[in-house]
Amino acid sequence: MRSSELPLISDAEASVLATYFGRRALLGTGCVAAGVLAMPLSALAQTAPGASGDAEITVDQARTAPIPIVIPVLGGDAGQLVSSVISGDLGNCGLFSPINGALPVGVPDFGTYKSLGARALVSGTATTGGGGLRVEFRLWDVLTGQQIQGTAYTAGAGDARKIAHIIADVIYERLLGEKGYFNSRIAYIARSGPRAHQITRLAIMDQDGANSHYLSGGQWLTLTPRFSPVSEQLAFMSYANNRPRVYVLNLATGRQQLLGDFDGISFAPRFAPDGRTVVMSVTRGGGSDIYTVDLASRAKRQLTSSGAIDTSPCYSPDGSQIVFNSDRGGTPQLYIMSAGGGGAKRISYGNGTYGSPVWSPRGDLIAFTRIANGSFSLGVMAPDGTGERILTQGFTVDTPTFCPNGRVLAFCRQTAAGSGGAGFSSSIGTIDITGFHERSIPAVGMSSDPAWSPLNG
Repeated sequence: MRSSELPLISDAEASVLATYFGRRALLGTGCVAAGVLAMPLSALAQTAPGASGDAEITVDQARTAPIPIVIPVLGGDAGQLVSSVISGDLGNCGLFSPINGALPVGVPDFGTYKSLGARALVSGTATTGGGGLRVEFRLWDVLTGQQIQGTAYTAGAGDARKIAHIIADVIYERLLGEKGYFNSRIAYIARSGPRAHQITRLAIMDQDGANSHYLSGGQWLTLTPRFSPVSEQLAFMSYANNRPRVYVLNLATGRQQLLGDFDGISFAPRFAPDGRTVVMSVTRGGGSDIYTVDLASRAKRQLTSSGAIDTSPCYSPDGSQIVFNSDRGGTPQLYIMSAGGGGAKRISYGNGTYGSPVWSPRGDLIAFTRIANGSFSLGVMAPDGTGERILTQGFTVDTPTFCPNGRVLAFCRQTAAGSGGAGFSSSIGTIDITGFHERSIPAVGMSSDPAWSPLNG
């Protein structure tokens, strides 16, 4: 069966799924890292009093005035790649302004870099040999002339990009005072073929769009991948064997398993913060309920029985609550309940209908999609429903997912299709939680359903 063929499901189940997926094309129709050793480098200049390397620049300040940082080529092909990736990571987040400059040897001549308007400077070397790669990296405060960080990384020759992402995270943390998110990945659905007969494949890439590759062959319609927060596993929905259900894929072994053999269709999976449980929706006649499945025992537990369509569940970072979407009040809205079920309280009251809720890893925000007046909006609100803010709008903007530090959202943006599907596009974009610095991730071909990983181990 190709992904464009209709699966053998009931009209009631199809209606539930159509409600869940909204305008998105359900059936392709109009409807310190592993393998990297880090060692500290001794300082080349003594630290002055008060120059401990603590962040002196806030993220809000950097949004208004990106930090000018000199990132020279660290020597050779490997050094050029490392420097290029670091520059791309920092430049693409919108909080830094990379500057080309000469590579200093030993203690830099800070007057030269001050004349370029730089606030920070990277120096170091990248050398290869014997199948290995060694990158020595130093971060300098140009204004004080002090070394902020010095680390040597050793890994395999093919790990230049990974080391560069790690270094970019270090720079982000030392200059802004919070952890970066560059050494992470995004799982997504790769789409190919004409609009009416699209093939969907489970895929994965680095957060900057590099190293993209398929995880499934495209025989079956596949949707909504979700990362485990603690292990190399993805939960997703597949129409395998003509029946939409949730599966779990082990990325290390390639082993794929059905998760919970329910009488109805299972969909919309999310892992619990400890990675031991998956919460999902299961169809029931013309509605759906929320269940959990224990990954070790496969024990199932029903959390809702409202008689409505309850779907899109997502745990709070501490695992104590679940936000979900339900039409129990007449239209799809957002609700929060305890992680054990019960005590559901509505939190969305703006104009239109709400869906696709996801909790920030910081715990302070819930991202969502809102549909009103024929248009989609992507926004955030506090867990009690206050402070709702719209970040971006479009024909379809959906499936938000937070980066590991909670500062950036990735999402799917789709355009309207004309006759025969002409003009249709589907891509993954990112945007800051303030609505700042929206950009597209250069995934290969059309893409949708992004899911951001935790930081790579």
